[in-house]
Amino acid sequence: MRAYKILPCLLLGALPVWAQATGHEAFNKPFPAYKVIGNIYFVGTDDLGSFLITTPDGNILINSDFDDTVPQIRASVEKLGFKFTDIKILLGSHAHGDHMDGDARVKELTGAQVMVMEQDVPAISRMTPGNKPHPIDRVLHDGDEVKLGGTTLVAHLTPGHTKGCTTWTLKAQENGKSYNVVILGSIGVNPGYVLVGNKDYPQIADDYVRGFKVLRSLPCDVFLGSHGRFYGMQEKYAKLQNGGPNPFIDPAGYKAHLDLQEMNFRAKLEEQQKAAK
Repeated sequence: MRAYKILPCLLLGALPVWAQATGHEAFNKPFPAYKVIGNIYFVGTDDLGSFLITTPDGNILINSDFDDTVPQIRASVEKLGFKFTDIKILLGSHAHGDHMDGDARVKELTGAQVMVMEQDVPAISRMTPGNKPHPIDRVLHDGDEVKLGGTTLVAHLTPGHTKGCTTWTLKAQENGKSYNVVILGSIGVNPGYVLVGNKDYPQIADDYVRGFKVLRSLPCDVFLGSHGRFYGMQEKYAKLQNGGPNPFIDPAGYKAHLDLQEMNFRAKLEEQQKAAK
């Protein structure tokens, strides 16, 4: 098993410990851009979940990923036939470098409005690749709506993984049907996370419990997330190429992921509680 160095900045918006241990280049492995459903397109990497939501009034990008992932995202957007400069709004899932480190570069290239959940603002503000200030044009709160060109996204605070971890929901239309789409921020407990007696994040365990409760309350037909492995992206993409029903319509997969992550959280919490005694 790999030995992980626990860093004090883990919950302060830096790159997660496991990514620091492996080097982030592995997360930039290219993956084909493709249409997921309706006006939602995948423009991320082999593992990092970035999504383009197209509208008649411009487009929305969720997750800029690493600063040096941005050129790949741009290439994916353009391969799909869209203009990168048509991105009007940039959203994120949570204040870790593998999801929002590239915000400043996307802002420079597109002029997009960068929106960040309130609880993640301190961590995001410390994320300054190239010593560029992290842009924040709108501070979001739980339940806020982001609207553009007839599409409405709702920001749900699902904390724990970070203080402002955000799960996005929207509706997608395809073949005359409407589908509830959930783009999960993350509800996983990374190696090195301190759930008991965490001085930097005292309420972390309570926040995880709250996050699971919120996530289970969300209607979900299409399950997406900030990492492709959350929702079996590679396997579903392969099925998508073969035709037939859209494999990304997977409410059972959403529930199974939450069940697995909550079981893992409960086990780690119990382990740390026993150790603390």
